[in-house]
Amino acid sequence: MASNELETLRLSVAALKDKLKRLVEDSPRATLSKKTVPRIDGTSPMNDQVTAENPYSRLMALKKMGIVENFEEIRNKTVVICGIGGIGAVAADMLVRCGVGKLILFDNDKVEMANMNRLFFRPDQVGLSKTEAAKDTLSSINPDVEFEQYDYDISGIDNFDHLKDRFFHGGIDSESKVDLVLSCVDNYTARMVINQACTELDVVWMESGVSETAMSGHIQLMLPGRTSCYMCAPPLLVQTGIDESTLKREGVCAASLPTTMSIIAGLLVQNSLKYLLDFGLVSYYLGYDSMSNYFPAQIVYPNLECSLLACVEKQQEYAGWQPIFSLPESDEVSVIHETNEWDIEVIENNTYYDNNYQYDYQEEYVQAGDNTAGEASLDDLKQQLSEQFEPNPEEEELL
Repeated sequence: MASNELETLRLSVAALKDKLKRLVEDSPRATLSKKTVPRIDGTSPMNDQVTAENPYSRLMALKKMGIVENFEEIRNKTVVICGIGGIGAVAADMLVRCGVGKLILFDNDKVEMANMNRLFFRPDQVGLSKTEAAKDTLSSINPDVEFEQYDYDISGIDNFDHLKDRFFHGGIDSESKVDLVLSCVDNYTARMVINQACTELDVVWMESGVSETAMSGHIQLMLPGRTSCYMCAPPLLVQTGIDESTLKREGVCAASLPTTMSIIAGLLVQNSLKYLLDFGLVSYYLGYDSMSNYFPAQIVYPNLECSLLACVEKQQEYAGWQPIFSLPESDEVSVIHETNEWDIEVIENNTYYDNNYQYDYQEEYVQAGDNTAGEASLDDLKQQLSEQFEPNPEEEELL
C-alpha cells in the first residue's frame, strides 16, 4: 500500500514539474527572449534601416547627422568593466545597447536585496554572482555582444597575471589589447591594481566613483604617461598606508542613490564612446556635485616623481604630449535651422552665459604632485573656477 502511494506521489510531482515547465516556456518573458534579434556578423556595417525591428537605427542616425563618422566601429571595440555595482552594471547596460562588440566583466560579489535600490539587478537574481546575472540580462538585450565573465577578486595576488592577460589579449580578435578599461570598483586597493596593470601594459582606462553621501561623483581618463596615474596623486588613505577596511563601522554603510549612480554611469559611457569613436571633446576629469549642480572639469598631469616606476617610464615615452582642450574651429558658423516662418536662426555656440555675463570656456588643469593641487578638493576647484569667472567690477557698475 505504501509503495503504491509513493508511486502515485512521484507521478504527481513529475506531472507538476512538467506543467510548470510548460507555463514557464509560455510566459511572456520567455516568449520575449525567444524573439529573433537582428544580428551583425562583426564585419558588416551596422544596419541603418529605419524599422521597428532594427535595434541600431537610432544609433546609426548619429552617423547620418554627421555627429559620429564611424559609429559602426563600436562593433570592433572591447571594453573591460571591473566592478558590476551601481555604476558598472548601468555602464554595461548602456554599452550593450550601444552595440559594443565585446564586454569583459570582473566582480566577485553576489546579487543581494541590498542592491535593489540601484538600477539593473532584479530580486529574482538574488544569490547569483553579479557577473552571471549581468551576462544573463545583457545577452538577452543584445545577443550580438560577446562576453567574458570572471568571478574573482581582482586585488588578489594570485589573480594579477590573469587580469593582465585579459587586458593584453582580450581584444575582439582574442589576440590584441582591449580598447578600454572602466574602473567601477568601490575600494582603493582594486583601483591601484587596475592602475598598475593598465600602466604597465599601456592600456587606457577610466576611473569612476560616487561619494559616501551619494551626492557627488566623478569620472577620470587615465592615459598612461600622459595624464596622472592613480599613484601620481594618491588619496591620503593610500599615501599613509592605512587599511581602509579598519575604517568601516559596524552597522554603518555608505549611502546610495540610483540617480547619482546612473548620472555618473552616463557620464562614464558618454566619455567612453567619445574616446572609442573619436568624436567630441573627451573629458580628462569631470566631477558632479548634485547639491550645487556643479560640474568641474580639469586635467591632472602626471607626477614626475611618481612612486610607480611604469608610470615614470611611460612619461618619458610620451614626452611632449599635449592635451586637447577644444574642438577644431570651423570656418563657418553652422546654421541648424536655415529658414523658418519667424526668421529665427539657431546656431552652434560653445560660449557659456550666466546672469548676463559671457565667458569663453577654458579647461582647468592640475599638476599631480603639486602640493597646492594634488589633493585639490571639490571646494578648492569651485574656488578656482569662481575666481576665473569673477565678473569685472566695472561691468557690474554698468549693469
